[in-house]
Amino acid sequence: MIYLHIPFCESFCTYCGFFSVCVPPALPVPEPVEGVEGFDAFADAVIAEIAARRDEIAATSAVNTLYIGGGTPSVLPLEVLSRIVTAIDWSPEGAEGEFTIEVNPEDIVEKGEEYVKGLMSLGVNRFSMGVQSFDDGILRWMNRRHDSARAIEAFRILRQCGAGNISLDLIFGLSQLDDSTWADTIDKTLALGPEHISAYQLSVEEDSALERMIQRGKYVEASDEQCRRQYDLLCEKLGAAGYRHYEISNFALPGREAIHNSAYWKRVPYVGLGPGAHSLSATSVRSWNAQEIPRRLRDGRLATYSREEEILTPEDIRIERIMLPLRTDIGMPEEELRSLAGDEPVDRLLSENALVRFSRPLRSLSPSKGTNRYIRIPESRFFVSDEIIRELI
Repeated sequence: MIYLHIPFCESFCTYCGFFSVCVPPALPVPEPVEGVEGFDAFADAVIAEIAARRDEIAATSAVNTLYIGGGTPSVLPLEVLSRIVTAIDWSPEGAEGEFTIEVNPEDIVEKGEEYVKGLMSLGVNRFSMGVQSFDDGILRWMNRRHDSARAIEAFRILRQCGAGNISLDLIFGLSQLDDSTWADTIDKTLALGPEHISAYQLSVEEDSALERMIQRGKYVEASDEQCRRQYDLLCEKLGAAGYRHYEISNFALPGREAIHNSAYWKRVPYVGLGPGAHSLSATSVRSWNAQEIPRRLRDGRLATYSREEEILTPEDIRIERIMLPLRTDIGMPEEELRSLAGDEPVDRLLSENALVRFSRPLRSLSPSKGTNRYIRIPESRFFVSDEIIRELI
């Protein structure tokens, strides 16, 4: 299970706080500094990291996924991506082989079918596209590079190239986003028929343009009531369309749940490659790469990113074992939850219907021979899941 972080964007979205640097649209590489070779230096650094962590990568093969995120991975030339993917030596094996890449609609439209087919030739079998909205005014406020028409065209190109597993990202909870506009965005998303939809409430990320706007009094956040209405509308419309609400922010047609992201919620070990990426080992060591862009110095040496780590405490692990599975519609075994959280909060939240019991067939037994009793947060309480989980930890 591998995550690769691509820290390049052609512009910064209003709300984004992820680590990235801006690549001028007119240039194929970032602005040169001390002999920087741009994307090639980045690829050299990642390939060196892959070689140094080969044993660690092999140890995470229980879940066979590769996820390339960012930033904006689709700003990278195909040949640069090819170098890195070849070094990773990822190959799909059986139904569990999932290779996702995040793409920007504008990149797909500008680079066209040849680029998409090139990505698929590398093994990409799942595309995650950041649409965010089908309202052009909202998109301009977000500082997105595409408009609604280009998003629809990008989706058409992906389908034309044979992409059979597409996820679309949406954002709700903007103070200027009225309910009817949000409903229209949901309807237009459903009309395209993606296999997966991720929808996130607008949040104020540290060091984002949005944070600065709020500090200067140029933006007022949406009320909790507005955000709740829009989340409920999302759940209602996607449920009626046949999507399984399998995690707080994620919906999928049956069998199209994201394998990679689902593994995170099970605390499966993973390797994060590239500047800013995080990793988790089987021994509960969390590590992270520094947010430093690799570059070639004038003497030819490669200046790259460093890596730090910490050992998670038993309390850290306990919190994660409660928090992560309760974000999903499966939840966790009741016996395990009680052992981690204690009987009193579990019984109290069950009596308040903030938690519910259900029986899940044991995989090793037929449903007629036995079931496991599980506890989950009902969909009607997903919006306040953070408060419920706090009661348990």
